[in-house]
Amino acid sequence: MIENDVEVTTKYGRQHAFAVCPASGGPFPAIILYMDAPGFREELRNQARRIAKAGYFCLLPDLYYRLGTIRFDVPRRNDAMSAVIRASMKSLSNAALADDTAGMIAFLDSQEHVKSGPMGCVGHCMSGPFALVAAARFPRMKAAAALYGVEMVTAEADSPHRLLADVRGELYIAFAEVDAAVPATVVPELEAALKKAGTTYTMETVPNTHHGYCFAARNDYNAVAADATWTKLFALWDRNLK
Repeated sequence: MIENDVEVTTKYGRQHAFAVCPASGGPFPAIILYMDAPGFREELRNQARRIAKAGYFCLLPDLYYRLGTIRFDVPRRNDAMSAVIRASMKSLSNAALADDTAGMIAFLDSQEHVKSGPMGCVGHCMSGPFALVAAARFPRMKAAAALYGVEMVTAEADSPHRLLADVRGELYIAFAEVDAAVPATVVPELEAALKKAGTTYTMETVPNTHHGYCFAARNDYNAVAADATWTKLFALWDRNLK
């Protein structure tokens, strides 16, 4: 594997990121891994490595870079840390994410190990909507996945469910069965919007899961469900990008 800490030039400034791909056999399709609310950390680097091992060039950007360098000691999370995480999360917007993604795509296009053409992305939790926004804003984003995303249906003009007609690729959307951050109205409203837009998609609510079930370091980790989700992610990317 080839691993590097890199700097992505965005409209705002320089964004730290982690890039990883296989050492041979390239060039590889690009995947952007959008972080969840607890931020840039080794657990996400390991997810990026897993993506790379499947034959992709994975870019993991630090979405909180506008705030400086923020690293949370997640295993010691308490109420005070949670308050800072929530504040950091609220500092982001769909518009800023789209601006940043333009920089990420330009960075990826400059890399010798990245295959030109279609690319994919995945977002967990706060970044679930970001993955859908990226798919709507960038026609090359042909395979996007949102896992237990929050804020997927809002009253804002740039709510993901309002942008689906602009999606030119395939979506995979998975929700946890038990998730206090996702109101009961979200899934039916999102599905209605997907059908109205004519989007190519698969959406499911995964049985016996809680929010964050794909993260091995969490109490809510569900190994069986997580592995099944990874299988579906790779199938999505393989059929659209390889």
